[in-house]
Amino acid sequence: MVQAAEPASATPLSGVRLAGQGVLRFLGFEIYRARLWVQPGFDADHYAARPLALELTYHRDFTAEAIAKRSIEEMRRVGSFTPQQATRWQQALQAALPDVKSGDRLLGIHQPGVGAVFKMAGRVVGEVPDAEFSRLFFGIWLSPQTSEPGLRQELLAATRTAGQP
Repeated sequence: MVQAAEPASATPLSGVRLAGQGVLRFLGFEIYRARLWVQPGFDADHYAARPLALELTYHRDFTAEAIAKRSIEEMRRVGSFTPQQATRWQQALQAALPDVKSGDRLLGIHQPGVGAVFKMAGRVVGEVPDAEFSRLFFGIWLSPQTSEPGLRQELLAATRTAGQP
C-alpha cells in the first residue's frame, strides 16, 4: 500500500532546495530512491553543520528492525562508537521507524546539535534526540566514507553549483 504523502514538489523544511536525487541498487534491484534537500550555503564537507532533509521512497518492503540493523552497520563506516551506543541507537531507531512497504516515503530531518526526526505521510513517526547519532546516520549517505559514493555524488549534484547564478 502506498502511503499518502506531501506532493513530490513540496519542500520538507523552510528555506531548503532539492540538491540531488538518485537510486540505490543492490544486485541490479532498486532498493529505494533518495532525494536530498539542503539550505543555501550547504557544504558537503560539513554536511552535519546545517539542517537537511533526506527522503527515501522504498521499492521493497523492510521491517524497522532490518532498517535499524543495516543503518548501524553503515554508520560504522562513518565514525566509531561504543557497543553501548550501537545498542542504544539501534533500539531508538527501530522504535522511531515504521515498517515500510514498496512505495512508502520516509523523510529524515537532521537537526544539528539536536538529533533526527522521521516523518511519513506528513506526520512525525519518531525521533532520535542524539546529535552524534544524527551526524553518523545522515553520514550513511553524505559522508565521504559512504558505501555508496555514486549515490552520494548524485545527492550532492546541485551543491557544486550553489551560489553560482
